[in-house]
Amino acid sequence: MSGQSASLADSIPSGWRSLLADLLNDERMRALSSFLDQERRASTVFPPPERVFAAFAATPPERVRAVILGQDPYHGPGQAHGLCFSVPAGIPLPPSLRNIFKELASDLDCPAPTSGDLQPWARQGVLLLNSLLTVRQSTPLSHQGAGWEWFTDEVISRVSRQQQSIVFLLWGGPAQKKRALIDARQPVLTAPHPSPLSAHRGFFGSRPFSRCNAALRAAGCAPIDWSAIQAQPSVVAKSSATN
Repeated sequence: MSGQSASLADSIPSGWRSLLADLLNDERMRALSSFLDQERRASTVFPPPERVFAAFAATPPERVRAVILGQDPYHGPGQAHGLCFSVPAGIPLPPSLRNIFKELASDLDCPAPTSGDLQPWARQGVLLLNSLLTVRQSTPLSHQGAGWEWFTDEVISRVSRQQQSIVFLLWGGPAQKKRALIDARQPVLTAPHPSPLSAHRGFFGSRPFSRCNAALRAAGCAPIDWSAIQAQPSVVAKSSATN
C-alpha cells in the first residue's frame, strides 16, 4: 500500500506526463503521496491505488473534447473507480447519476442508460475529472485540503490551454468556481448540480449533452455519442429500482 502511494507521481499515465512534467517532482506532490500513504495505512481509501488516475488513462490530453467536473469520489464500497459520477457496471446507480441519465434521456430523446459505467464517454474524449481524486470510506470530502485541489486545478488550466476546442461542463457551485482556471476561448456550460437536492433548480432542462455537441460542431469538431453507454450489459436497473 505504501509503495503505491509513495510512487503517486509515477502512477500518472504516460500520455499526461509531458503536460504535467513540472508537477511530478513538486514538493506538494510528495506531500500528497505521504498523506495518502498514511491514510491507506489507517483506513480504507477509495478508489484503489491502481484506479486513482483512471480518468487520465482513459482520456489522454490530446483527445480531450469535453470535461465534466465532479467533487470527490463516491465513498461507498465498490462505487468509485476513478471517473467522476461513474460507477462500475453492476453497481446501483447513485442518485446524482440517475438524474444525469434522466436529463440525458430527455435531452437526446433516447433511453436512459442502466449501466453507470461512463467509460464509453471517457474513451470518446470526455475527461471525467474529480477535484479530489481520493476519499476515506464513508467520509465524503475527507481528503479536502490534502493537496488534490492544487493538482487538479493545474490539470484544468493546462488542458484548457491546449489547441483543440474543449467544452467544459460545470455542474454546481464548487465546479463553477473553477471557471476562472479555464482559458477564455473554451466553451463553458453551467448548470445546478444533478444531486436530488438541486437538480430541480435548473439541471433538469439544461440540455448539457446537446449543447455540448452544438459547441463542438460550431468549432468544427465531431460530436460525442452520449448514448454509447446504452450498449453496455448491466444488472443495475433491477438492483437500483428502489434506491
